[in-house]
Amino acid sequence: MKVLIINGSPRKDGNTAIAVQEMVNMFHAEGVETEVFSVGNKAIRGCIACGRCAELGRCVFNDEVNELAQKFEEADGLVAATPVYYASANATLIACMDRLFFSTSFDKTMKVGASVAVARRGGCSATFDELNKYFTISGMPVASSQYWNSVHGREKGEAAFDAEGLMNMRILARNMSFLMKSIALGKAQLGLPEKEPWQPTHFIRDDLKKKN
Repeated sequence: MKVLIINGSPRKDGNTAIAVQEMVNMFHAEGVETEVFSVGNKAIRGCIACGRCAELGRCVFNDEVNELAQKFEEADGLVAATPVYYASANATLIACMDRLFFSTSFDKTMKVGASVAVARRGGCSATFDELNKYFTISGMPVASSQYWNSVHGREKGEAAFDAEGLMNMRILARNMSFLMKSIALGKAQLGLPEKEPWQPTHFIRDDLKKKN
Protein backbone atom coordinates (compact mmCIF):
# COMPACT_ATOMS: atom_id res chain seq x y z
CA MET A 1 0.00 0.00 0.00
CA LYS A 2 1.23 3.48 -0.86
CA VAL A 3 -0.22 6.94 -0.22
CA LEU A 4 0.78 10.09 -2.07
CA ILE A 5 0.41 13.22 0.09
CA ILE A 6 0.33 16.61 -1.63
CA ASN A 7 1.16 19.45 0.77
CA GLY A 8 -0.14 22.74 -0.57
CA SER A 9 1.58 24.94 1.99
CA PRO A 10 4.40 27.28 0.88
CA ARG A 11 5.95 26.93 4.35
CA LYS A 12 8.35 24.02 4.65
CA ASP A 13 7.76 23.31 8.34
CA GLY A 14 4.44 25.04 8.87
CA ASN A 15 1.26 23.89 10.56
CA THR A 16 0.13 21.90 7.51
CA ALA A 17 3.39 19.95 7.69
CA ILE A 18 2.65 19.12 11.33
CA ALA A 19 -0.77 17.72 10.40
CA VAL A 20 0.74 15.75 7.52
CA GLN A 21 3.51 14.31 9.69
CA GLU A 22 0.96 13.05 12.20
CA MET A 23 -0.66 11.10 9.37
CA VAL A 24 2.69 9.86 8.04
CA ASN A 25 3.59 8.45 11.44
CA MET A 26 0.32 6.54 11.64
CA PHE A 27 0.53 5.32 8.04
CA HIS A 28 3.96 3.86 8.78
CA ALA A 29 2.60 2.18 11.92
CA GLU A 30 -0.07 0.62 9.66
CA GLY A 31 2.53 -0.62 7.20
CA VAL A 32 1.59 1.91 4.51
CA GLU A 33 4.32 3.62 2.48
CA THR A 34 4.04 7.39 2.05
CA GLU A 35 5.51 10.08 -0.15
CA VAL A 36 5.02 13.76 0.65
CA PHE A 37 5.21 16.15 -2.30
CA SER A 38 5.17 19.89 -1.50
CA VAL A 39 3.73 22.20 -4.14
CA GLY A 40 2.92 25.38 -2.20
CA ASN A 41 6.12 27.14 -3.20
CA LYS A 42 6.12 25.94 -6.82
CA ALA A 43 5.26 28.04 -9.87
CA ILE A 44 2.30 25.93 -10.98
CA ARG A 45 -0.12 27.65 -13.34
CA GLY A 46 -3.78 26.82 -13.64
CA CYS A 47 -5.55 24.75 -16.27
CA ILE A 48 -6.51 26.64 -19.44
CA ALA A 49 -8.79 23.88 -20.82
CA CYS A 50 -6.75 23.64 -24.03
CA GLY A 51 -7.46 19.91 -24.36
CA ARG A 52 -3.88 19.08 -25.40
CA CYS A 53 -3.63 16.50 -22.61
CA ALA A 54 -5.99 14.27 -24.61
CA GLU A 55 -3.48 14.30 -27.47
CA LEU A 56 -0.25 14.18 -25.47
CA GLY A 57 -1.27 11.89 -22.63
CA ARG A 58 0.03 14.51 -20.19
CA CYS A 59 -0.48 18.18 -19.40
CA VAL A 60 0.94 20.55 -22.01
CA PHE A 61 2.65 22.51 -19.22
CA ASN A 62 5.54 20.22 -18.29
CA ASP A 63 6.06 20.95 -14.62
CA GLU A 64 5.51 19.23 -11.26
CA VAL A 65 1.99 18.19 -12.26
CA ASN A 66 3.27 15.67 -14.79
CA GLU A 67 5.71 14.35 -12.20
CA LEU A 68 2.85 13.94 -9.74
CA ALA A 69 0.70 12.18 -12.34
CA GLN A 70 2.94 9.11 -12.43
CA LYS A 71 3.15 9.00 -8.63
CA PHE A 72 -0.63 9.30 -8.39
CA GLU A 73 -1.18 6.47 -10.86
CA GLU A 74 1.04 4.17 -8.81
CA ALA A 75 -0.51 5.10 -5.46
CA ASP A 76 -3.40 3.42 -3.66
CA GLY A 77 -4.48 6.65 -2.01
CA LEU A 78 -4.11 10.42 -2.28
CA VAL A 79 -4.14 13.03 0.49
CA ALA A 80 -4.49 16.72 -0.37
CA ALA A 81 -3.50 18.94 2.56
CA THR A 82 -3.62 22.72 2.58
CA PRO A 83 -3.55 25.83 4.68
CA VAL A 84 -6.77 27.83 4.44
CA TYR A 85 -6.57 31.21 2.71
CA TYR A 86 -9.78 33.25 2.47
CA ALA A 87 -11.99 30.23 3.27
CA SER A 88 -10.43 28.14 0.50
CA ALA A 89 -7.33 26.15 -0.30
CA ASN A 90 -4.02 27.63 -1.38
CA ALA A 91 -4.47 28.66 -5.03
CA THR A 92 -1.31 26.80 -6.05
CA LEU A 93 -2.74 23.54 -4.75
CA ILE A 94 -6.01 24.13 -6.61
CA ALA A 95 -4.12 24.82 -9.84
CA CYS A 96 -2.17 21.60 -9.28
CA MET A 97 -5.24 19.50 -8.49
CA ASP A 98 -7.24 20.88 -11.44
CA ARG A 99 -4.53 19.94 -13.90
CA LEU A 100 -3.62 16.67 -12.18
CA PHE A 101 -7.16 15.32 -12.38
CA PHE A 102 -8.07 16.85 -15.74
CA SER A 103 -4.93 15.75 -17.60
CA THR A 104 -4.71 12.15 -16.34
CA SER A 105 -6.72 9.48 -18.11
CA PHE A 106 -5.81 6.48 -15.93
CA ASP A 107 -8.62 4.87 -13.96
CA LYS A 108 -8.85 6.34 -10.47
CA THR A 109 -11.74 4.11 -9.40
CA MET A 110 -11.34 2.90 -5.82
CA LYS A 111 -8.17 4.82 -5.12
CA VAL A 112 -8.86 6.33 -1.69
CA GLY A 113 -8.88 10.11 -1.26
CA ALA A 114 -8.67 12.33 1.81
CA SER A 115 -8.43 16.07 2.31
CA VAL A 116 -6.93 18.02 5.21
CA ALA A 117 -7.49 21.70 5.98
CA VAL A 118 -5.40 23.75 8.42
CA ALA A 119 -6.51 27.19 9.57
CA ARG A 120 -6.26 29.78 12.29
CA ARG A 121 -9.98 29.54 12.88
CA GLY A 122 -12.60 29.52 10.08
CA GLY A 123 -12.86 28.20 6.53
CA CYS A 124 -11.83 24.60 7.20
CA SER A 125 -15.18 23.03 6.33
CA ALA A 126 -15.49 25.00 3.07
CA THR A 127 -11.96 23.96 2.08
CA PHE A 128 -12.66 20.36 3.10
CA ASP A 129 -15.69 20.30 0.77
CA GLU A 130 -13.73 22.00 -2.02
CA LEU A 131 -11.00 19.35 -2.05
CA ASN A 132 -13.31 16.35 -1.73
CA LYS A 133 -14.92 17.20 -5.07
CA TYR A 134 -11.80 16.01 -6.90
CA PHE A 135 -12.27 12.55 -5.41
CA THR A 136 -16.02 12.19 -5.81
CA ILE A 137 -15.96 13.03 -9.53
CA SER A 138 -13.37 10.29 -10.07
CA GLY A 139 -14.92 7.23 -8.44
CA MET A 140 -12.61 7.56 -5.44
CA PRO A 141 -13.97 6.64 -1.98
CA VAL A 142 -13.37 9.43 0.53
CA ALA A 143 -11.75 8.49 3.84
CA SER A 144 -13.11 10.13 6.98
CA SER A 145 -12.03 10.63 10.56
CA GLN A 146 -14.33 11.02 13.57
CA TYR A 147 -14.64 14.75 12.84
CA TRP A 148 -13.98 16.92 9.79
CA ASN A 149 -10.35 16.63 8.75
CA SER A 150 -9.06 19.91 10.15
CA VAL A 151 -6.28 21.16 12.40
CA HIS A 152 -6.01 24.63 13.90
CA GLY A 153 -3.05 26.91 14.43
CA ARG A 154 -1.93 30.36 13.36
CA GLU A 155 1.72 30.94 14.23
CA LYS A 156 4.31 28.41 13.12
CA GLY A 157 4.15 25.30 15.27
CA GLU A 158 0.83 26.05 16.96
CA ALA A 159 -0.86 23.08 15.27
CA ALA A 160 1.21 20.83 17.53
CA PHE A 161 -0.98 22.00 20.43
CA ASP A 162 -4.30 21.15 18.77
CA ALA A 163 -4.75 17.78 20.49
CA GLU A 164 -8.14 17.07 18.90
CA GLY A 165 -6.95 18.04 15.43
CA LEU A 166 -3.91 15.76 15.64
CA MET A 167 -6.12 12.95 16.94
CA ASN A 168 -8.31 13.44 13.87
CA MET A 169 -5.22 13.08 11.66
CA ARG A 170 -4.24 9.80 13.32
CA ILE A 171 -7.74 8.37 13.04
CA LEU A 172 -7.95 9.54 9.43
CA ALA A 173 -4.72 7.71 8.58
CA ARG A 174 -5.94 4.56 10.36
CA ASN A 175 -9.28 4.65 8.59
CA MET A 176 -7.66 5.34 5.23
CA SER A 177 -5.24 2.44 5.73
CA PHE A 178 -8.12 0.11 6.58
CA LEU A 179 -10.11 1.26 3.58
CA MET A 180 -7.23 0.80 1.14
CA LYS A 181 -6.45 -2.67 2.49
CA SER A 182 -10.13 -3.65 2.38
CA ILE A 183 -10.49 -2.42 -1.20
CA ALA A 184 -7.38 -4.39 -2.21
CA LEU A 185 -8.93 -7.54 -0.77
CA GLY A 186 -12.24 -6.80 -2.47
CA LYS A 187 -10.58 -6.19 -5.84
CA ALA A 188 -8.71 -9.49 -5.55
CA GLN A 189 -11.90 -11.44 -4.83
CA LEU A 190 -14.61 -9.49 -6.63
CA GLY A 191 -12.93 -7.12 -9.06
CA LEU A 192 -13.99 -3.53 -9.59
CA PRO A 193 -17.63 -2.40 -9.93
CA GLU A 194 -19.02 -2.52 -13.45
CA LYS A 195 -18.83 0.76 -15.33
CA GLU A 196 -21.35 2.23 -17.73
CA PRO A 197 -20.55 4.16 -20.90
CA TRP A 198 -20.42 7.90 -20.30
CA GLN A 199 -23.62 9.66 -21.33
CA PRO A 200 -22.77 13.36 -21.56
CA THR A 201 -25.82 15.53 -21.07
CA HIS A 202 -25.55 19.19 -22.00
CA PHE A 203 -27.91 21.93 -20.99
CA ILE A 204 -27.68 24.04 -24.17
CA ARG A 205 -29.84 22.42 -26.87
CA ASP A 206 -28.70 22.37 -30.50
CA ASP A 207 -32.12 23.46 -31.75
CA LEU A 208 -31.91 26.63 -29.67
CA LYS A 209 -28.43 27.41 -31.04
CA LYS A 210 -29.72 27.06 -34.63
CA LYS A 211 -32.48 29.61 -33.99
CA ASN A 212 -29.87 32.15 -32.94
